[in-house]
Amino acid sequence: MLKKIHTMDVATLPVLSDYEIERGKPMPSKIHALLTKRLIVFLVNYYPGRFDVLPELTLEMPSERSIPDICICPLEPVDFFHDEVKRKDPPLVTIEILSPSQVLQTLIDKTNDYFSFGVKSCWVVIPSLQSIYVFKGPLDHDVYTLGEELYDPNVDVRIPMDVIFSTKPG
Repeated sequence: MLKKIHTMDVATLPVLSDYEIERGKPMPSKIHALLTKRLIVFLVNYYPGRFDVLPELTLEMPSERSIPDICICPLEPVDFFHDEVKRKDPPLVTIEILSPSQVLQTLIDKTNDYFSFGVKSCWVVIPSLQSIYVFKGPLDHDVYTLGEELYDPNVDVRIPMDVIFSTKPG
């Protein structure tokens, strides 16, 4: 008896963009970019002189290389003659924003890697639920939604969720 062999149509395989291949993560969307901007602008404006808030910073962790969407780092002098391509010291906080095609478990798993690297807090932003999970440790997190104020005690930061998830343009 002959069995029919099923083959996968090559046209149905997902095609990864250069961005996704280089960074090892899904391409961000408009909402992803907007939330990145709002978080950075809020942190820079409301906590001036306390942190460097940096997007797309490459971390050279023992287990692997990772590029969080945003890192909150201790302030350091800027040396334009000696740039860092890969940061070897942990940031204070990593912020990951879930992309539409991304699996949430991937970001949860990343928090464990970040804590092993020495990060104090990991935030996971879920745009479609208008919520932010603040991990203070691998098994210790709080969830913040509209009408609440995010509080991260590890860096003493407060953010009104209504500001980040406002439906007003800008």
